[in-house]
Amino acid sequence: MDATTRVDPFLVWLSLLFAFFPSNGPIGWELLHLVKTSNPAYNIYAPFTSKLDWEMARWAKLQGSSSTAFSELVSIEGLSEKIGLSFKNTWELNKIIDNELPGHLKFKCDQIVIANEAFDIYYRDIIECIKALFSDPNFADVLAFAPERHYADKDEMIRLYHEMHTGKWWWNSQKHLDCERPGATIIPVIISSDKTQVTMFRNKTVYPVYMTIGNIPKDIHQKPSCQAHVLLAYLPTTHLEHVTNKAAHRQMLANLYHACVGCVLAPLAAAGINGINMQSSDGIMHQGHPLFACFAGDYPEQVLATAVKTTQCPKCNVPSNELGLATGVANWQPQDLGAVLDALCALDQGGLAFPIVHPFWEGLPYVNIFKSITPDILHQLYQGLVKHLLTWLSDAGTEHNQICRFLLGIIIDISLPNNMSSTRLLHAYPCHSSEMLVLLDEALNLFDNNKDIFIDLGIWNSFNLPKLHFTAHYVHTIQMYSTMDNYNTEYTKHLHIDLAKDTYCSTNHRNELSQMTTWLERREKIFHHEKYIQWRLIKNTAHPHHQPRPPEMTFHRTQTMTKHPTIKAVTLDKVANEYGATHFNECLTHYVAKATLPVNTAVTARQLKDQAADIHIPFQRLPVFHKVKWLLDNVRGDGDPPVTVNRYRIAQVHIIFLIPPKAIPKLFPSTFQPPKHLAYIKWFSPFRVPNQDHGLHKVSHVIKNGE
Repeated sequence: MDATTRVDPFLVWLSLLFAFFPSNGPIGWELLHLVKTSNPAYNIYAPFTSKLDWEMARWAKLQGSSSTAFSELVSIEGLSEKIGLSFKNTWELNKIIDNELPGHLKFKCDQIVIANEAFDIYYRDIIECIKALFSDPNFADVLAFAPERHYADKDEMIRLYHEMHTGKWWWNSQKHLDCERPGATIIPVIISSDKTQVTMFRNKTVYPVYMTIGNIPKDIHQKPSCQAHVLLAYLPTTHLEHVTNKAAHRQMLANLYHACVGCVLAPLAAAGINGINMQSSDGIMHQGHPLFACFAGDYPEQVLATAVKTTQCPKCNVPSNELGLATGVANWQPQDLGAVLDALCALDQGGLAFPIVHPFWEGLPYVNIFKSITPDILHQLYQGLVKHLLTWLSDAGTEHNQICRFLLGIIIDISLPNNMSSTRLLHAYPCHSSEMLVLLDEALNLFDNNKDIFIDLGIWNSFNLPKLHFTAHYVHTIQMYSTMDNYNTEYTKHLHIDLAKDTYCSTNHRNELSQMTTWLERREKIFHHEKYIQWRLIKNTAHPHHQPRPPEMTFHRTQTMTKHPTIKAVTLDKVANEYGATHFNECLTHYVAKATLPVNTAVTARQLKDQAADIHIPFQRLPVFHKVKWLLDNVRGDGDPPVTVNRYRIAQVHIIFLIPPKAIPKLFPSTFQPPKHLAYIKWFSPFRVPNQDHGLHKVSHVIKNGE
């Protein structure tokens, strides 16, 4: 065997070990570390020669420019040798990543044949994806393995719904599964599909399918940086232009979708019933049963998944022309899954016509697709019912949920005909109680009973809107799968940037799916290696084990400011004129005068004003901040006493600023250190008794001396 074909025994040993143990958890990393330390040339950055070599590779794949630009950079004469790089161009770097970095979750390409036409689908093994999430060390202390009931009172009468394992679906599925497989660990699989456009022109689209598991808490799902979602597949995006018949065109596209998703989810059929060995990152082996739990998507995706007609409800059998009826009047029933399965059976025997030959959910255990369809707050409320008001509110807020807050304040006191009162706005809370769900039902019924006023006023002519009707299913869905932020499509919308748009931009736009999957695999190998290096560097650091607790109905938030100001130098004139801080100088000198008083010194307001008049502000510019971030410390509750409005007042923040460091010694004595961040605010009046109709408090600006 010559030098070009010699196999490194280190890599052979490594590949044999990882054939039996997962490479993305501490156990796999311990094996990797054992193998590396047995090699005389050990370094934790291997196969990269040094920290600098690794950091350059990481930058190139995660933050760098195009492949061509990077190759031109590192090929500058003498650069690679001076900084000690093990690669001289992108091709050599890719070769190291492909051949020497441990990898998992590889894409494969299969062909799906529909109507004698073949289509390519790129997808991953869903079982391997589930194992990767289940064994990820970042989730080791937060995974939920069993259903729980949480209550807000000692008598256990007020039930709480927050994480997915507190909902009834997990309880019901566990009961059914325990009859045949006692002690099984359910792994709820949450699937989301959404076609998205990746070019400004030419209407180029990709069709990603994302997956996550309900064992991971929702506050981790909400952060794309935590990588709690996996790109499961790219579906074909053919337009079928050669099929001119509209009915045949729709049917063929629907069958293609179901055939592709069915191919991806097929391993769940056997694994859901028989179970598979699932090792969490703490080394404990579980008998895991991955079950299809939720489908998150917009209305077209819901219609496609359930095979109902457009304008119909994907969850119940209410006729399209009765969608606008109140819940009690409509008397709707859930879609009959048994009747659909019987129709599919008759289709196989040639006795009945059905638009979908084999839906992807047909053979999945414990699945009722009509119950698995979840509310879509983003499209049903924010981008659905609110979109008609965006034109005249576009200058007031940039996000749909922010616009909803403006709308509530605008309409709450509007006088309606016949003395009719306005209703409440639904908000997706991070925790619901059984009492709150009763109030939600009452609010929806109140709206149903009074919404005809929009017809009477000539504003709208019909409420047969599927998006509006779906609100009737909110309460039941929350009871089954817990709060709506467990399955919000807004999270997967963020994934489109990294896993669809940026991925497409990395290709030469020819046979792009093959290039996109390769690009993603390399990025994920870099992420995986980065986790290993961080684990090695902090291996001996003790981490307290996470102890989940039932949530309180209050949520403690921590205020966090950005490290650097938004604008470093704003003149005092701009502060007064553009930020609305009209009395900034007087208020600042008043604050300085009060802060410089000796302890326990009592002065009158007149004396304080005279003292403030003698203070000179030694600067003309100051740094300002435009954003304040409030972090939710713990959605499970921290035991704080309930917060009421009685202790608080509303204030309008005009500007948040810093006093320049050089000016602090000139304004304050050495014994006093002012807060790092200060704010100029205008007070509102104290809270009064809330309105009996909408439960909100009415406040107004505090006016002093006519201002």
